[in-house]
Amino acid sequence: MSLADKLKDKKVLVTGVTGFVGEALLHRIIGDLPGTTVVAIIRPKGSLTGTDRMAQLLKKDIFKPFYGEGTEYADAEALSAARIQVIDGDLADVPALPKDLDIVVHCAGDVSFDPPIHEAFTTNVLGTKSLLERIDESRAGTGRRIHYVHISTAYTAGRRRGAIPEAPVEHTVDWRTEAEAGMAMKARIEEQSRSAPMLAKFRKDAEKLHRRAGHLTAAADTERRRTEWVAKKLVETGTERARSLGWTDCYTFTKALGERVVEEFAKTLPTSIVRPAIIESAVQSPHPGWIEGFKMAEPLILAYGRGELPEFPASPDSVVEIIPVDHVVGAICAVMATEPELSKPEYYHVSSGARNPLTFEQLYAGVRAYFSKHPFDLGERGAVRLPVWKFPGGDSVESMLRYGERAHKLADAVITRVPRSERTRKYARELDVQKRRLDFLRRYMDLYSEYAQAELQFIDDNVLALHNALEGDDQEKFWCDTSIVDWQHYLQEVHCPSVTDSLRRLDVVRKKRNKALAESAGVLKKVEPSQDAEIIAAFDMDGTLLSSNVIETYLWMRLPELDSHQRVGEIGQMLRRLPKLISAERKDRGTFLRTIYRRYEGADLEQLNQIVDEVLAEHVLERLSGAAVRRIREHRAAGHKTILITGAIRPLTRPLEPLFDEIVAAELAVDDRGRCTGFLSGPPLVGESRAAWIKHRARGTNIDLSKSYAYADSHSDLPMLMTVGNPVAVSPDVSLFRAARAARWQIVDWKTPSTSSRLELPGVQRFSGGVAR
Repeated sequence: MSLADKLKDKKVLVTGVTGFVGEALLHRIIGDLPGTTVVAIIRPKGSLTGTDRMAQLLKKDIFKPFYGEGTEYADAEALSAARIQVIDGDLADVPALPKDLDIVVHCAGDVSFDPPIHEAFTTNVLGTKSLLERIDESRAGTGRRIHYVHISTAYTAGRRRGAIPEAPVEHTVDWRTEAEAGMAMKARIEEQSRSAPMLAKFRKDAEKLHRRAGHLTAAADTERRRTEWVAKKLVETGTERARSLGWTDCYTFTKALGERVVEEFAKTLPTSIVRPAIIESAVQSPHPGWIEGFKMAEPLILAYGRGELPEFPASPDSVVEIIPVDHVVGAICAVMATEPELSKPEYYHVSSGARNPLTFEQLYAGVRAYFSKHPFDLGERGAVRLPVWKFPGGDSVESMLRYGERAHKLADAVITRVPRSERTRKYARELDVQKRRLDFLRRYMDLYSEYAQAELQFIDDNVLALHNALEGDDQEKFWCDTSIVDWQHYLQEVHCPSVTDSLRRLDVVRKKRNKALAESAGVLKKVEPSQDAEIIAAFDMDGTLLSSNVIETYLWMRLPELDSHQRVGEIGQMLRRLPKLISAERKDRGTFLRTIYRRYEGADLEQLNQIVDEVLAEHVLERLSGAAVRRIREHRAAGHKTILITGAIRPLTRPLEPLFDEIVAAELAVDDRGRCTGFLSGPPLVGESRAAWIKHRARGTNIDLSKSYAYADSHSDLPMLMTVGNPVAVSPDVSLFRAARAARWQIVDWKTPSTSSRLELPGVQRFSGGVAR
């Protein structure tokens, strides 16, 4: 009798139908089991109900042959109405189930190898328990015999070696105790993250990066670091608990405990446990190479093809337990048609290593052969150069990775301290790419090293018996004998083409986008006038409009009134203090500015203005970027209000007054004689105070900050840039450059005119009257 006949008129509940295996199973039931109906539990997502999500699922290409012209069903809606019943719900709160179920196939579960420990227990253990309890409720008093099919994983065997039978995993771990502890871990780790020592660490790390921007910026980053630490700790705790008890990771650990839950219910519920190995793309159905998303091997295959996986911590003769998804689904369908005994679950390993092993060396050879024929194109650099694996062993690969991580950390520490330039930003961008690659390698080395070095042989006699018992053409429709797979053909002609196809198409789009970005690099978006609101354009001065800094501008003001010997003495004094000044500037820009401005004590404010007008104005304007001036004029032409916000003293902004509608600068306090006291009349506008000023300026007015602009060069200006809808990083330092790239802000480089030099000083003549005492 065929499987279609055995399963005719059966109602099958399927969980996880929107997942990889669940979707393939739904496709097989609709296509090859015409008398079988499906009940699907689907979790609502956002505004979409479970029914909405099923409708989206059925619109995928693999389901289209089942409806439309020339088929039994006019459209996807008709197909769903005839063959599928949708129930909104999830494993966290399983809804009441229909009373007429014949089979339950539990595909849903957390399939991540490194889930947070509480989430893994919620889904893989407690969710399974909740579903089984609902099944018991649904059949209570009906006398129905519901066949429960549990989809687990072959790796519930853990860190054992040798032959693994199709039988219960031998261990004495109590799932109730572990589930209770795992669920409590979230609260414990949250509490630990809020302890004084941990908060102090997060705060100090955040302030090290953000202290110049301000306390609130650092506080936001402190909380980000805390929440990220909690997430990371929950993953690490799950991994370490699993390994301490003999499993590879939290996924296999909780799946093994989930099997214990199933085995308890099997006393009254006919039960089959299906344990697939590493599930990959289809050999045949729905079509060769069909796959949804990236599974276990895909990130590694793609990284190798891009030349970014120099080695792998595997033994060349270790077996890779890959299984095509259609073999898994074929086995599930065959299992659905069996009649297991009560109190005696049946176990099925859907694997390949026992009778058709694929070693890591063979996997490497097949993948390398594919990319040798079909390399990724890097554009001007040509084809990717493929790494040559020598399989030096896990310890050697780990040493190589650690060396790369240490080298990157050192290089990154250096790049954040060197003077800013286009070359510095280029190196920072290259370091960021290298960091992403190192993080990728670290993640996958940690995740997969256990699997890569495993020495397991999954016995699959029960699955082979299922295959041999299939009648007629069912052995081709529902094949589950992996001995027929030609691995080299599968890798080179089916799997690799499938997983690289989407990436190659993305590469085409990415190249066009990168070309467009390269052509428009440094070209700002056109400024448009606003008809319904006022728009402001806020500009920083030093480092943004002109190549200067506070120490330089102080010397501009100071040196003109000194003779040559006095100039040498003043410059020497500043050079001696430079390390301390730089250190102070990195800690607190406001304190740094106050330190510099103390040196104006005794200066006559009117004479400072006169020095700027008669000596420095031309020098300041020579240092002004032509691109900056054009941009300011564009804003003014569009009717925008242009504002200069700077920590420089007011006299130095006098040459720029014609360009701006408003100037906000540091005001030197004076005594009743008009002489500077060495103090400011108010706190300097730096870091978060600039953002606060802009928000206050807009409050109660028609200013639309979402359409406004801000231009700055320093990480300390991050709060100001975040305040407006059109932030622009101008010749940014490395920290701002990285923040701007992450936020996808515009980045431009406004160069100082070539006729101007950083070493050039303004007029050398003495200025009568003096600047300072």
